[in-house]
Amino acid sequence: MQPLDTTDRRILLSLSKLTRRTASSLATALGLGRNTVQSRLNRLETDVLSPIDRRIPPTALGFGLLSFIELHVDQRHLEEIAKKLEQIPEVLEAHGLTGSADILVRAAAANAEELFRVHGLLLNIEGVNRADSALSMAELVPYRTTKLIELSLAQDLEGRRS
Repeated sequence: MQPLDTTDRRILLSLSKLTRRTASSLATALGLGRNTVQSRLNRLETDVLSPIDRRIPPTALGFGLLSFIELHVDQRHLEEIAKKLEQIPEVLEAHGLTGSADILVRAAAANAEELFRVHGLLLNIEGVNRADSALSMAELVPYRTTKLIELSLAQDLEGRRS
């Protein structure tokens, strides 16, 4: 993926503040041509923007219990472990880490009993040695990138970024 230029970031910032805008209204608001905005939107939807499923909260689907699970694994099995994690529907995402744990799994469950089952599935994956769970009590700062877009545009104005 190529880096986003100032125009791309301005379009994304405008979309993040009001997601249901037409290319024409975005073009007017940003002082750009409609065709420019439409072609940029097409590219951004293909190359940059996450699929719609990233915007659906698990709670809306009946999975109100969110857990962060640190997996300690045998590094030789990392690729196979990642493939197995993809097969578990309750696994929302997984990240390779530095530090004491090797993988951080974000998982959703309907209740504690289901989370216990998911935890067991994780522990049954060959190469997983230990799993430490922490339940999310409340989302204090929701996932966002709008502030990063604003920061990167401000840095453009200061001449620190191209």
